[in-house]
Amino acid sequence: MLRRSIYKTPAQLRAMVEPGLITAAALAAVRELARPGVTTLELDAAASAVITGRGAKSNFQMVRGYRHTVCASVNEQVVHGIPGDYALQPGDILSVDAGAEYKGWNGDSALTIVLPDPSRPELVAAREQLSEVTRGSLWAGIAALSRAAHVGEVGAAIQEYIDTHAPEGGYGILRDYVGHGIGRKMHEEPPVFNYRVADAGAEVRPGLVLAIEPMVVAGSEATLVEDDDWTVSTVDGSDGSHWEHSIAVHDGGVWVLTAPDGGAAELAPFGVVPQPIA
Repeated sequence: MLRRSIYKTPAQLRAMVEPGLITAAALAAVRELARPGVTTLELDAAASAVITGRGAKSNFQMVRGYRHTVCASVNEQVVHGIPGDYALQPGDILSVDAGAEYKGWNGDSALTIVLPDPSRPELVAAREQLSEVTRGSLWAGIAALSRAAHVGEVGAAIQEYIDTHAPEGGYGILRDYVGHGIGRKMHEEPPVFNYRVADAGAEVRPGLVLAIEPMVVAGSEATLVEDDDWTVSTVDGSDGSHWEHSIAVHDGGVWVLTAPDGGAAELAPFGVVPQPIA
């Protein structure tokens, strides 16, 4: 059997724009709805309405045994949280991961939201810092991708950003869960580590599409899978944050498929100007 190349043609890259935008719209709906008292299952329904309303399907529901549109992970849950009847509380840190499949191509993205809680300003500030460092590390990794020769440079940039911006004592970076290639399938080669590795990794050249997704915790990086066989939580109970975007490398540069502006606003501080896919 022939192995499919990890590099897409220009036409295939263009076909990945719409699923990326649908994924972004689903997460925007979640962000707008997220507030105390709203259940994670209600967030799931909001994302589902956007994805199906635009003629796409949830690619999460294509994963064997998973029947929801998003993953919603709260506080010590880092990734793969199952939506349910949990009602969000003031001060919660919530990570939501979503993906859409449209005409055979996939988008994948995640964001973290910290709910306000005036009664616990220190907790909220600590959680907001965790989210901001994780988010910043994602964009540092995307900026590195725009200049990289090999994928390994992305993980090095992510770790460098986290090490530089974390508070005293540092943050943990999950080792057992990493980013990935994306295209016809939601998870493809190559792996995208969120930390330095000895292997240089795949060559970065036009046609490469990656889902970069740092998963960062306030304490130890040790995790466990809960009894539901999905939810990944920290062993020490520390908070988690998860940010993700799908990014295409093409002849003109890079384009963040799951950001409506291609990543222009967030990449500007890194001196990177994303270019639309021709």
